Amino acid sequence: QVQLVESGGGMVQAGGSTRLSCAASHSTYSMGWFRQAPGKEREYVAAITWDGVIDYVDSVKGQFTITRDNAKNTVYLQMNSLKPEDTAVYYCAAGGNREPRTASNWWYWGQGTQVTVST
Repeated sequence: QVQLVESGGGMVQAGGSTRLSCAASHSTYSMGWFRQAPGKEREYVAAITWDGVIDYVDSVKGQFTITRDNAKNTVYLQMNSLKPEDTAVYYCAAGGNREPRTASNWWYWGQGTQVTVST
């Protein structure tokens, strides 16, 4: 069992930046981020493998950056130029060895951290 602890987020003004962190209790090959806005389904954001293969959903390319520190079993999501539509609960995910854009393919989930972008 892998436990994931997220931190970061909070309230940010439109155009601002914030960084999310997710520390895993054990190393996993893949780690990623999803988000869920009120009334919407959970949406894939980005994923990164232990050896640095990165994937983003098109809507955040150039705006968000995913990185990881393997020594710390931690994945980060740097979010820049934030917009009100980025407001959501952001979830860290880990494990799984299949197509990363499908939520059900991930084995472990964090509790979620709220990001609210205000105008």
